[in-house]
Amino acid sequence: MDAWPANASGKVVSARAAWADGLTAAIRDLQHRWELTLDSPIDSTETSASWVTRAVRRDGTRAVLKIGLPHMEAAHEIDGLRFWNGDPTVRVLEADAGLNAMLLEACEPGLSLRQLPEPDQDVVIAGLLKRLWRTPDPPAPFRPLATMTTFWTEESRAATANWSDPPLTNDGLRLFDELSRPSPDDVLLATDLHAGNVLSARREPWLVIDPKPFVGDRAYDATQHLLNCPTRLRADPVGTIRRVAELLSVDHTRVRLWLFARAAAEPRGNWENGLLAIARALA
Repeated sequence: MDAWPANASGKVVSARAAWADGLTAAIRDLQHRWELTLDSPIDSTETSASWVTRAVRRDGTRAVLKIGLPHMEAAHEIDGLRFWNGDPTVRVLEADAGLNAMLLEACEPGLSLRQLPEPDQDVVIAGLLKRLWRTPDPPAPFRPLATMTTFWTEESRAATANWSDPPLTNDGLRLFDELSRPSPDDVLLATDLHAGNVLSARREPWLVIDPKPFVGDRAYDATQHLLNCPTRLRADPVGTIRRVAELLSVDHTRVRLWLFARAAAEPRGNWENGLLAIARALA
């Protein structure tokens, strides 16, 4: 979902304003401590939830500096990248958890997976997700997926007056509760893996960036890619879901239920957007 939802609480808006006010000082601090030469910031819709720039380390190594804004879903990004340790994610070279800052391995040439046709994206995404799905050994900092769906439920219920289809949204909220219940089969999820968060690299053909790790149901992890394929999803929702589920070796029915729940009930600024049409097609 969007990192800056239109219905964000005053507390969230205040925290993000404080982050923006301190950004210049944080950049200077990190540049000095990590001995970096910085390029201009990367201005892209794919970097809307952080400040990102290319960097060169003192030894000439190319890297990427990322400073993330306060964001509930991304709270354990550093931990997740360290857990996966380059398999199949970018590697963390330096990190400052207090500033939510990371110096990351540079992906070169760094082209987005979006350059490929969506059916080819399906194959790459499925292969990456299967490699990401592992069970962390305790103690681990990662939160259950129910933490995120509960947060979303609270945000959506706060906007009840804006709902355009209350019965549909209530059905989605009910499914959030049912589907996110813990299971012995739960694994660490990326939760935000789509073609824009996969870049071409030399170490491997494709590497994952920007994970938002939670422990939960594998079927959930299919949904972010599917939501980034709206034309195909609207044209053939059942066939598209079944294809991706089969590539992932997960239950297509659970993928459909998760996708319905997100399309019907995930918080958003505009409750008249195209997600409800997807939800109705899946109901």
